[in-house]
Amino acid sequence: MNVSSLGFRTDLALLTASGSLVEDRGTHLVVRSPENPTYFWGNFLLLAQPPVPGGEKEVVGAFHTEFPTADHVSIGIDTADLSDEARAAFEAAGMTVDVASVLTAERLEAAREVEAEVRALESDEDWESRARLSRHVDGRTAEEVFMTFARRKNAQERRLVDAGRGRRFGAFVDGEVVSTAGVFVTEEGVARFQSVETHPDHRRKGLAAAVVHAAGQHALDRLGVRTLVIVADTDGEAIGVYRRLGFADVERQLMLERRSGDWAPGEERRGGS
Repeated sequence: MNVSSLGFRTDLALLTASGSLVEDRGTHLVVRSPENPTYFWGNFLLLAQPPVPGGEKEVVGAFHTEFPTADHVSIGIDTADLSDEARAAFEAAGMTVDVASVLTAERLEAAREVEAEVRALESDEDWESRARLSRHVDGRTAEEVFMTFARRKNAQERRLVDAGRGRRFGAFVDGEVVSTAGVFVTEEGVARFQSVETHPDHRRKGLAAAVVHAAGQHALDRLGVRTLVIVADTDGEAIGVYRRLGFADVERQLMLERRSGDWAPGEERRGGS
């Protein structure tokens, strides 16, 4: 299966580089992250096309066959063209339909000065602070369950750092990470942002723009990157921040999700990437 979506193509590149497995079934891909089974968008199906009318429940059933112990269902479609009838059918099957915006930039506008230290994450404590930030952003899932997920996600990203693919930057206030953004090379000349997060008590202070700018400028200046890729909710506040930094919309990315168990409702673990 050839993946045409820039959003999914860069997703898959980073997942496989950090240890995830991708199985090609012709009409769809099965993506697995065995070391982090509760990572929604590390354990999902990617369809080449929407299912034929009436096939939505079959697709959800196929996910359960591949991931029989999962407390979630995550299905991507390599096209943003979903008919109203198909959307309604997926929603009737309990899925939430999300169409995100994929944006790119070849240069960045300057971010304003902020009252925080902005730098790359280095130490184990820096990364643990990043996990605590993710927990604050989530705010709903049981702490032990969430922190297990967050630490496993950190381990995946640190493999990318160790391989020289990029860095995660943070805005530090009183020694704690209160805003963060990661960026990693997916192919020659292209880098993708991952998990832009800001503590609820530190929003609207320019911190997200500062860490995105710092991470993106690092990629442009130090990693030979010509194109930066970021994904955001089409109607969220973050997309305005990215556009002001110079990002422009290039496509839409279609994702369907259902949460249950410990994760219902849970954190938006893919957003802002």
